[in-house]
Amino acid sequence: MSNSEFVRDADADKPEETRWEGRFITAKTRGRWEYVGRARGIRAAAIIAIDEDADGTRHVILVSQYRVPLSRFCLEIPAGLVGDDDGGEGEHASEAAARELEEETGYRAGTLDVLGEFYSSPGMVSECFTLLRATNLTKVSDGGGLPDENINVHRIALSDLSRFVAEWRKAGHAVDVRIAMLLTPEYLGEELK
Repeated sequence: MSNSEFVRDADADKPEETRWEGRFITAKTRGRWEYVGRARGIRAAAIIAIDEDADGTRHVILVSQYRVPLSRFCLEIPAGLVGDDDGGEGEHASEAAARELEEETGYRAGTLDVLGEFYSSPGMVSECFTLLRATNLTKVSDGGGLPDENINVHRIALSDLSRFVAEWRKAGHAVDVRIAMLLTPEYLGEELK
């Protein structure tokens, strides 16, 4: 499929204007479009972390924390910013993913595979995130993130994930769309089926 088969939006070549810039995000317009993006070239990494018991039972490591924009707790895959610290502009997504996984969940990945770049809300946010799969996990700490993050760690059997998510929703909590990727076998890894 070539790009010539698609018609670009009429505003695609109009100048991008910055309306407001904070430390982490920038509000922009281009023609009739209003959207936000990451400031200073910051990117994101998101991790599908699969832990396996000796008997072969597979678990996914999820996190939850209170998200102010949603005004409630949200269930998510571990994720974090790439290159957000001063001097970290050249950080690779795999480095950030390893750091964030251990910081948030207390698990260290023996293997990190890059699955590609994805966009979560392309009509409103220009940010892309690199998705990685972490396997061969070792528990090295309790996790929980930085002191002000208050991250809760959930180790859920993949066979029980649908029930867990349903109960989470029933309790009035939010669910990040990236949880849906856990239902797609190729992101879990063929060897883990």
